Amino acid sequence: METTFATLGVAPGLVDALKRDGIDAPFAIQSLTIADAIAGRDICGKAKTGSGKTLAFGLPLLGRVSKAKAHRPVGLILVPTRELANQVCTVLSPLANEIGRSVAAVYGGVGFEPQIAALDGGVDVIVGTPGRLIDLMERKEIVFSDIEVLVLDEADRMADMGFMPQVQKILYGLAGDYQTMLFSATLDGGVKQLVSRYMRDPIFYEVESDEPTVEEMEHRFLFVHDMDKVKVATAIANNSNRTLMFCNYKRTADKLVRDLAKEGVKAAAIHGDLSQAARERSLLDFQSGKVKVLVATDVAARGIHVDGIDVVIHYEPTDDHKAYIHRSGRTARAGESGVAVTLMLWNEENSIRSVQRRLGLSEPIVEIFSNDSRLADLRSWDPKTEPAPAT
Repeated sequence: METTFATLGVAPGLVDALKRDGIDAPFAIQSLTIADAIAGRDICGKAKTGSGKTLAFGLPLLGRVSKAKAHRPVGLILVPTRELANQVCTVLSPLANEIGRSVAAVYGGVGFEPQIAALDGGVDVIVGTPGRLIDLMERKEIVFSDIEVLVLDEADRMADMGFMPQVQKILYGLAGDYQTMLFSATLDGGVKQLVSRYMRDPIFYEVESDEPTVEEMEHRFLFVHDMDKVKVATAIANNSNRTLMFCNYKRTADKLVRDLAKEGVKAAAIHGDLSQAARERSLLDFQSGKVKVLVATDVAARGIHVDGIDVVIHYEPTDDHKAYIHRSGRTARAGESGVAVTLMLWNEENSIRSVQRRLGLSEPIVEIFSNDSRLADLRSWDPKTEPAPAT
């Protein structure tokens, strides 16, 4: 028998709403988890961004929660970033409305007043980041003792970002017999501790992700000179359709946008010091092609899901191999090849070679200047055929 949302047990009103949006067939993670989640089992899903996990936890949650009292939500979805909170809320709010439930997002970087006003009216499901939820707890504007369903989304990212103490503080406030669903790209370290401590006899599911692997990307490691670095980035961007550049620091991201503008390249930044409206505007301008370069920090980039990014530039390289994969994975989506370019200064070689070793990459590091013709087509140029390693 064909698996459909209806055969999985999803409420008819939700099934109809999905059909109106053209969503007929469940993704793999949804087919695996929804029936058990609707039955009230604790679910532990190993799945990456883009696998369809929002509906995998959202449909059972909406079908199970009751109506909430003011300031006492009955459903809680914990997420690592503002972008993800908005994304989850955007997906689930229309579905919630179909069955007389409400969903609201709460996160930092914006005023408290609209969020408190929403809680005054009684919100059934809250999608929130740990920091803002703690703030609301301490102001006594939100109480979690009525929670019926808890979701921890992208738990690995919350661990990577140092949110585990806040997450545990929130979980201490939960009481009674509630269901837990956890979704994460990895199930080690802090995530493993969450599973063992807070979940009851969970069912484990894992789906293969179509997110690009190291082998599916083209990698270029370029030794550049400090005074020429912006010009190298400019040359790459000018020969690309859509370029995402990563910086480690917010101030560097802002400076890079200004420096690119001086070179005639339209760029926008997205990082934690910008208002939510400014971040959304930058992302929209990038998606629409109004700007061809988006400059991001790692935290802000978690919510970026844009097709057609053909080049990712590690303008400030990361020394974390997991971060390298998260960054580079923004290219080579939808079956298309993409290029991940690392721009290395003389004092960064050791950390970059360490990342290469962890990922099993043997790409040479090639010294290059901004007037080099090879920058016009990095995908077709294979540095292994003409290695000129930096010394």
